[in-house]
Amino acid sequence: MNHKPKPVHLAVYNTLADWETGHATAHLARAGYPIRTAGPTRDPVTSIGGLRIQPDLALDDVRPEDSSLLILPGADLWDTSDDLAPFARKAREFLDAGVPVAAICGGTAGLAREGLLDDRDHTSAVSFYLAATGYKGGDRYVDADAVTDGNLVTAGPTEPVAFAREIFRLLGVYEGELLDAWYRLFHDSDAEAYAVLQGAAE
Repeated sequence: MNHKPKPVHLAVYNTLADWETGHATAHLARAGYPIRTAGPTRDPVTSIGGLRIQPDLALDDVRPEDSSLLILPGADLWDTSDDLAPFARKAREFLDAGVPVAAICGGTAGLAREGLLDDRDHTSAVSFYLAATGYKGGDRYVDADAVTDGNLVTAGPTEPVAFAREIFRLLGVYEGELLDAWYRLFHDSDAEAYAVLQGAAE
């Protein structure tokens, strides 16, 4: 890349499922994308794994035009309250502006409640998890590890590697053989894939 890319904004909130976005953010950072955390406010939040995170900025200060991507991880709060609804509304703002959004696990339920999955192909943990939201997009549900429809990536909680793969494809971080090799290395521990990646790095 000849120019520094715009930041990737990672949504953070209490009960954040911290294992779901690590592959994506680590390799995006290595590719030159600044990672900025956005919380409900600037107050610290605590992940489901007990990690304390100090958000870089409050959600209200996140603007699509300043961002390459908004990532919405899962969290218990997606299913136990309406506290995270503003993050789904921010996702609508991003998609309306043509800026990508990636949601995994509970984040997909938040998008479903916001109506953002009614007309887009998508996936999640299981179809009936999203059906419980009352959304109208059941016929667009795809039983796959991760799904990209336009500027939207969705995945279930057991697919952080496939989630990252789709993000890399969407942003052009890895493509073709390299993208395939990255996925085979981190998903399947494929030693031959490691050799492909090492060769590309040299």
